[in-house]
Amino acid sequence: MRRLLAIFGSVLFLVIAPGTVAGLVPSWISRWRMQAPFLNFFPIRIAGALLILIGLPGLLDSFARFALKGLGTPAPIFPTRHLVVTGLYHYVRNPMYVSVVSLIVGQGLLLGNIRVLKYGVLVFLAFHLFVLLYEEPALRSTFGAEYEIFCANVPRWIPRLKAWQAGAQQL
Repeated sequence: MRRLLAIFGSVLFLVIAPGTVAGLVPSWISRWRMQAPFLNFFPIRIAGALLILIGLPGLLDSFARFALKGLGTPAPIFPTRHLVVTGLYHYVRNPMYVSVVSLIVGQGLLLGNIRVLKYGVLVFLAFHLFVLLYEEPALRSTFGAEYEIFCANVPRWIPRLKAWQAGAQQL
């Protein structure tokens, strides 16, 4: 029963939070209108499309792991029972936030829209403050040493090149 609630809650939160932040707001800003590529250099559009193609599966995978492995949701009102350190969490501590920012920046680059890019910077700054002021202290309080080991081995924003193996406590 908990797993079904976690799946339902995660899907609902996915639609509400990232759906709004990475979908609805960029559409309001850009009206999905294509502008000239930045610096009139078409490969920038391709880079934007690649960021979207990388960000979307990363976001969906992370949400699925919260529901199936963590038995909870990314929403603070129904948190996970277990610390999730599998999948993309072997490389970066915050793959959901990285994925959302990747989606927004990708849209800005693809559409050639500087306002979407500026919005992406604001979203990243908001995520960073939320992580520092709320999320990390809450996770330290909930998961203690397990979370400390995770933090010591996995970077907050820039992914590792080689996957961290949770069992090998590399302090």
